[in-house]
Amino acid sequence: MTTDKKHIAILGSTGSIGTQALEVVEQHASYFQVEVLTAQNNAPLLIEQAKKFKPNAVVIVNEDHYQQVKEALIPLDIKVFAGESALASVVQMDTIDLVLTALVGYAGLLPTIKAIESGKTIALANKETLVVAGELITALARDKGVNIYPVDSEHSAIFQCLVGEFHNKIEKIILTASGGPFRGKKREELTAVTRAQALKHPNWTMGAKVTIDSASLMNKGLEVIEAKWLFNLQPNQVEVVVHPQSIIHSLVQFEDSSIKAQLGLPDMRLPIQFAMTYPDRVKSDFPRFDFAKYPSLTFEKPDTETFRNLALAFHAMDRAGNMPCVLNAANEVAVASFLEDKVGFLEMSEVVEQCLAKVAYIKSPKLEDYVNTDREARRLAKEFIK
Repeated sequence: MTTDKKHIAILGSTGSIGTQALEVVEQHASYFQVEVLTAQNNAPLLIEQAKKFKPNAVVIVNEDHYQQVKEALIPLDIKVFAGESALASVVQMDTIDLVLTALVGYAGLLPTIKAIESGKTIALANKETLVVAGELITALARDKGVNIYPVDSEHSAIFQCLVGEFHNKIEKIILTASGGPFRGKKREELTAVTRAQALKHPNWTMGAKVTIDSASLMNKGLEVIEAKWLFNLQPNQVEVVVHPQSIIHSLVQFEDSSIKAQLGLPDMRLPIQFAMTYPDRVKSDFPRFDFAKYPSLTFEKPDTETFRNLALAFHAMDRAGNMPCVLNAANEVAVASFLEDKVGFLEMSEVVEQCLAKVAYIKSPKLEDYVNTDREARRLAKEFIK
């Protein structure tokens, strides 16, 4: 690897991906310089991170916390900004080489667009950016000559399988899913699911929103749409298989019938590090996989009748246009409402389905159309939940 440090901005540094990314930075301090850290609300942790990694600038999106962060960092001469517009501006700094977008949800779209427009390499952990506006994002990245490296474990697995194979035609990709905490259960068993039950993922430790999405299989649905754009695929080239052990992170089948898979223990630091250090693999002290401890790796079809979100995501991907944007917006509202005990676990799918049916279809949306679609889908979702 080059001896020049890679200057990175971590958007969402206080979340699950952001904190693990900083663990990678700490382990490889000679490779990375943290240039920017941002957080939505968690001012105390942002302050702690800034004191430790001494970035050039930080952004606290919730302006109510601006004074607290600014006063805490005055002695360190770290620039402090606040608000969504600051988030979109800070990624354009000349000193940044790579932007890790670890924001949750639709909030990641505009900063990612601004980073691409500024020619920054993207390490993408914010799948919603490609779900909402995949056509716009991929076209912009091509136009600006910007590489987008996936951070999701499944998409990183596909990417790792494709290294050295970029000239070979993909027949299909197979995304693996753990099945979540309710794998094998039927609809009638899920009517009374609680927030606490849905937040207990069997294999991964993630933020609340992603964990609920994993329990409902919406996370896999969003990943299906993200994969289509990342790897330039047709909808019929993306499959999902349930793999409860979460050891095989995803697979690629080539047109000669050969299948390549990427394996490892469930540890997000590995795909984060690979995206941040690519094209190099850098030595790590992450736990090693032991085949003897996993004598059986199993696979099964996903149950899309019980977990209807996955079927709805495939439907939105097939229709294309602004429908994936509707899917994402309605789901964000539904999940937030579920976490506040305002809607049932199975009702989340119903909210998404109703929004997909009601929001006007736009075949070739522009950025303004995505913004309006997102707003309209959220409004409708909130009405359905009342």
